[in-house]
Amino acid sequence: MKVLMLNGSPHAKGCTYIALSELAKTLEAEGIEAEILHVGHQDIRGCIACGYCIKNDKCVFDDAVNALAEKFKAADGLVLASPVY
Repeated sequence: MKVLMLNGSPHAKGCTYIALSELAKTLEAEGIEAEILHVGHQDIRGCIACGYCIKNDKCVFDDAVNALAEKFKAADGLVLASPVY
């Protein structure tokens, strides 16, 4: 089993990363592979429900979503984390 964890903070090694790291340790102790990806500094467009991804297996906007698509497909679980100000 594999869990993909997205760090949405603009600070790569800040509090959000620390929280994800603690979760990763717990998952790995249970034999679950965990990977943290920092996406908080990347420009990612929101979904516009155009259906392009259904027909073409990728987003119409060529951003981090397309670059990470294979990692999303391989993951059994997804954790999204962002800071709360």
